[in-house]
Amino acid sequence: MKEFNLEEELKKLPEHPGVYLMHDKSDEIIYVGKAINLKNRVRQYFQTGRNRSPKIEKMITLIHYFEYIVTDSELEALVLENNLIKEYAPKYNTMLTDDKTYPFIKVTVQEPYPRVLLCRQMKRDGAKYFGPFTSAGAVRDTIDILQKLYQIRRCNRKLPREIGLERPCLYYQMKQCTAPCQGYISEEEYREHVEQVLDFLNGNIRKVTEVLETKMREAAAEFEFEKAAEYRDLIESVGHIAGKQRITNTNTNAVDRDVVAMEIRKGEAVVAIFFIRDGKLLGREHFHMAGVEEARPAAAMTAFVKQYYAGTPYVPRELLVETEVEETELLENWLSGKRGQRVHILTPVKGEKHKLIELAKENAAMVLRQDLEKIKREEARTTGAAQEIADLIGIEKAERIEAYDISNISGVNSVASMVVFENGKAKRSDYRKFRLRTVQGPDDYKSMEETLTRRFLHGQEEQRKIREEGLEEELGSFNRFPDLIMMDGGRGQVNVALRVLDAMNINIPVCGMVKDDNHRTRGLYYQNREIMFPPKNEAFDLITRIQDEAHRFAIEFHRNLRSREQVKSILDDIDGIGPVRRKALMKHFKDIDVIKKASVEELCDVPSMNLAAAEKVHEFFNKQERGT
Repeated sequence: MKEFNLEEELKKLPEHPGVYLMHDKSDEIIYVGKAINLKNRVRQYFQTGRNRSPKIEKMITLIHYFEYIVTDSELEALVLENNLIKEYAPKYNTMLTDDKTYPFIKVTVQEPYPRVLLCRQMKRDGAKYFGPFTSAGAVRDTIDILQKLYQIRRCNRKLPREIGLERPCLYYQMKQCTAPCQGYISEEEYREHVEQVLDFLNGNIRKVTEVLETKMREAAAEFEFEKAAEYRDLIESVGHIAGKQRITNTNTNAVDRDVVAMEIRKGEAVVAIFFIRDGKLLGREHFHMAGVEEARPAAAMTAFVKQYYAGTPYVPRELLVETEVEETELLENWLSGKRGQRVHILTPVKGEKHKLIELAKENAAMVLRQDLEKIKREEARTTGAAQEIADLIGIEKAERIEAYDISNISGVNSVASMVVFENGKAKRSDYRKFRLRTVQGPDDYKSMEETLTRRFLHGQEEQRKIREEGLEEELGSFNRFPDLIMMDGGRGQVNVALRVLDAMNINIPVCGMVKDDNHRTRGLYYQNREIMFPPKNEAFDLITRIQDEAHRFAIEFHRNLRSREQVKSILDDIDGIGPVRRKALMKHFKDIDVIKKASVEELCDVPSMNLAAAEKVHEFFNKQERGT
């Protein structure tokens, strides 16, 4: 890329609507914004003396260059901004972190013999859609009840074109389908069943319940108690579904509306949204927002509305928000275009609608409170536990811990594992395996000496290259040294580690993870003394997790090696056929018997095979066949 001249590029900015993208020095997009006038908006970022939040000030220091896209209107800019934010997830944009899609119930009324389906997108295909619902499980239960109750077909056959081509399915035998695939029911009669389904989905639950109660009584009168019990269960299921659709208030007109409120605390934000359809509360959901540390409530609410409704297939007629959004008219026009009907964004301050806002606000606050408590508990078992270990053994910190273990069977295939925990959490990308080269027989001390020597020699070499060549630290595999080393074992293992580190002039505290007679973690061995922990202690639990993980990783590596060595092919006995050619032969011919019968020319067609190798394979199997 050519050198970016800020002053020159600012002069070139057009006075048109559009979207601007801020890049850092690594070419990463860190912010996406829209503007009705690109020239005025982008220049504002680089003007001194403006009152900006610390977050924006920090972002400005990272801007290396910017680019922009001109649009025909501010509405187009809004749509493009949403798409770019979703694609690039810039770190300085207030982001909706949840990406949820909600299920709908779809009735394919455009078909001669309609079906009832679950879907997650509304299409203009002539079908009728109901929802969105917050629970896919509840949707599946509803569809199952409707199919059983009204005997709606479940197959994907093209009817009436495929009538009579195949036998009726099991659902017909179970009396859960009227078998329109066989012509056993007319299109008109089947339509009556579908109309009853639509009546049910439109909220007429009482009629369905009365029908089921009548059928239950009739079955009981005929002493068909199993059938009566089935009807009873259906009544209960219908009641359960109806119970999920709580009437919000008869005073509010029965329009489709979403109710949105937000709770922000300690840099965390949760948005609660209630889905009200035909005056009934169908469900509620919550979302987490990132990047709201210093965002104004109006800006955060605007970001949510733009990002959420850009991704949802359904837009209600009315949107109740706790805080007035920015650019209300623009957002209303955008949402109206998506719905195909006028959409209103309202901020009620009293009355029944305001009570709905307060209810959503309470839900957001409850979710956020639970999340913060969860975060607090998680910190106690991770970063808190790591610091507790550091305090107990008397070191400054234990942010990065490396643990080592040895695995072998009678000294065969000796391997070592290195697991890494950062801030109390396993960092699997830094795990390393060692296949021991110099140790013969079961000698854990020498095995550990070789492992640690190789690990820290490699680390010192990487550190040297990083210093001399000015490389990024992230490029190394071993260059980061731990704050604490944990050995699987006691005094002997610890002394081996200390001896290796001392010889290499490396000063890192080392402790041993000591087990009891039942092979369970008991405590730590450090500086010639054993440190005991109470059983229900976060630091003790962390040590146990580290020890178990080091052991699991070593055992897994050793098991894989054994399995690999136990797998042997007859091709291994052929001179000149190594792993690469063996793999290529099996991939090409699929079966060893086919290889045996292949000609030299056919063998030469295999990638990586030459004439000499092909002749050796051909000769080998010919000799076998002759018994020589």
